Amino acid sequence: MDNGYLWIKAFHIVFMVSWYAGLFYLPRLFVHHAMSEDAATRARLAIMERKLYRFVTPWAILTIVLGLWMLTWYPLEVLAGMGWLHAKLVLVGLLVGYHLWCGHLVRAFADGPNPHSHVWFRWFNEFPLLILVAVVLLVVLKPF
Repeated sequence: MDNGYLWIKAFHIVFMVSWYAGLFYLPRLFVHHAMSEDAATRARLAIMERKLYRFVTPWAILTIVLGLWMLTWYPLEVLAGMGWLHAKLVLVGLLVGYHLWCGHLVRAFADGPNPHSHVWFRWFNEFPLLILVAVVLLVVLKPF
């Protein structure tokens, strides 16, 4: 691969790490929001959730755009044989769905009572970690 590809790959990784930082922190805010009984605290958490979601969304978009751009460096016949990459793309699609679901939850918290218990949000918080582990294993090991 040429030097341009490596620059794109480096920024793809930087944006992915930034996206993940938000996806790890936002559900933690949801946990605290679900546990809060104070109206002022809930209002403050709703603002924090909204701002974090708006901050992290561009990193998600840049991660996806640069990832798709990297795909253009490969001929279609090579891409067709990269089963690990197909699995990774499915997992990225699930992560995008998770991100959008977080946006829905941000709006739900802003509109009224929390939609789930703090325990539910603690479990919800673990999903992006599972995706991250699977994606890293696929990218590094390229098992199929």
